[in-house]
Order: sequence, then C-alpha cells, then structure tokens
Amino acid sequence: MEVKAKAKFIRMSPIKMRLVTNLIKKLPVDKALDQLHFINKLAARPVAKLVLSAIANAEHNFELAKDNLFIKEITVGEGPTLKRWMPRAHGRATPIKKRTSHINLVLGEIKASGVKTSKKQNLEAPIKLETQPKKDAAVKIKDSEKPEKEKNLAMQEEGKVIVDPRMEGRGGHAKIEGGSKGFVGKMFRRKSG
Repeated sequence: MEVKAKAKFIRMSPIKMRLVTNLIKKLPVDKALDQLHFINKLAARPVAKLVLSAIANAEHNFELAKDNLFIKEITVGEGPTLKRWMPRAHGRATPIKKRTSHINLVLGEIKASGVKTSKKQNLEAPIKLETQPKKDAAVKIKDSEKPEKEKNLAMQEEGKVIVDPRMEGRGGHAKIEGGSKGFVGKMFRRKSG
C-alpha cells in the first residue's frame, strides 16, 4: 500500500530542499522525523510537516500503523520562479530569482498488513450502460464513394451547373477576368503577323 502527500509552492530553492530530503530517503518514519528534528537547515521544517501529513493520511484513510511505514520515495521539483529586481549603482537594476519548490512524498509499508482498500465506499453509476438505447446501425455512403454520374445528377437537380473555364479552350482565362474588353482583352489577344 502506498500513501501519497504533496507540498506545493514552498518558498525555498529546490537545491536547498534536496539537501534535506536526500538524508531521509528509505528511512522508517520515526527515524526520519528524529533526523529532521536535529538537522540545522531551514528546509527541515516543511519536510517534517509533510511527513507528518503523510502519516496522518495513512492512519486516517487507510488505517495503517505508524510503526509499519517508511519513506519509499521523496522528490523535490521546481515550482514557479518569482522575478524581482534590485537597484544598483549608476541606475542599473539586477535581477533576483526567488525560487519555489514542490515536494512529492510516497510512504510504503515495511510489512504487508493485508489492508488493500480504504474505508471510502465506491458509489455506483446512476445509469447502467446496458439500459441505454442503441443507435441505428445504418451505414451512410460518403460523397467520395458515389459514382461520378450520381454526383452530376445531384448537382443538376439543385440547379447548380458548374462549368470549368479551363475546359473551354483557348482564351477561357480571359472570360474569367472580365471578358474581352479592356486591359485583359489586349493582354490575351492573338497577335497576327
């Protein structure tokens, strides 16, 4: 059985937090709390609070014994960085990065206690899948699968006849641009000898 706990947006650099968390990996919970109590680092306090929170989750939600738990995994990730600046000489400003951390903790059991489920009950869905009505299984033919003759008939029935000007032969492009008058007519006129 695994018990998880998270602490997010802790106002301390992940590098400083990892110095503390690496000391308590794979330790039983009691020894880890003793270790955190005597470490002379500021990061020890939020890590100790997180371990106590995970122990409370294990006892309340999964009814596990405190003596039977150890720190299976603890990781520190980087959270968002607050960007500030400090005024310096000659009107300059230098950046300050105030880093934050996210800690993920997983507790495991030393000996399997046999508890596999929590005391929370699973609720049933209000509608069962078997009672839902089935949709018609009619197959529709896509436009790309219809033969060409049927497509042409369908277009004529709607009153839309599409004629491709490229198929009209020489000068068809002049008709698209506005007829044989004006600039286009002069442009595409056949030159005779």
